[in-house]
Amino acid sequence: MTLGKIAELLDNAALEAEAIEQISKQRILSLEESYAVQGLSLARRYKRLEQFSGIKLGFTSKAKMEQMGVHDLIWGRLTDRMQYIEDEQLDSSQFIHPRAEPEIAFRLSADIDKILDRTNVSQYIDAVSLAIEIIDSRYKNFKFSLEDVIADNCSSAGYILGEWHELSTPYAKTPISLFVNDECIQSGNASAILGDPLQSVFEASRLVIENGESLEAGHIILAGAATAAVHIKAGDKIKAKSPDLGMIELEII
Repeated sequence: MTLGKIAELLDNAALEAEAIEQISKQRILSLEESYAVQGLSLARRYKRLEQFSGIKLGFTSKAKMEQMGVHDLIWGRLTDRMQYIEDEQLDSSQFIHPRAEPEIAFRLSADIDKILDRTNVSQYIDAVSLAIEIIDSRYKNFKFSLEDVIADNCSSAGYILGEWHELSTPYAKTPISLFVNDECIQSGNASAILGDPLQSVFEASRLVIENGESLEAGHIILAGAATAAVHIKAGDKIKAKSPDLGMIELEII
């Protein structure tokens, strides 16, 4: 299969909410080829007038990195049509086997033109929020290799952002809980994200520059999950809470 054909298969799987076999069972991809497939798949979305809105980072837990045998983060692209807002309902029929995980999000105030660090990050990031990411692998049984998941845009499917807060907000070690139907299913801490979620911003700046991507003012960075993901289904109401960043809710139909 060509890389373009693989991108078409993954794009159609997402559009039709129909799982496909792992690509790695049919063709071995290098990491470079996997990211190329991701880019080709997203290009099809852009042709349908979706707009690039930022990136999400994966494997921000060192334990997860070790489990997958990798030594770097992985990343996927976000679009405006992936974003949901509070009081909006998420239609579960548009997904294959969706899961939700609580995250930290950052908003860019300037185009990234260098690798960021603590000395300059405040010139590029102006706000932080609680977020929920919806992930949904396009592969059967939610099973995949490293190359498979990268090609599949790191399972990105949707996201919801909470209220934006100033960077001075004490978010780095804030407790975060995920509720389903008012029952706390997962609880964790923002420090699970690389020890400090802001580290994800530094890594994101490095990754986009190394890969020739652009992150511009107004784009967002989903820094990574604070807890394990939770299966969601029609009829569920999901909620993320943080004493420092507030609460966000989403209803699944």
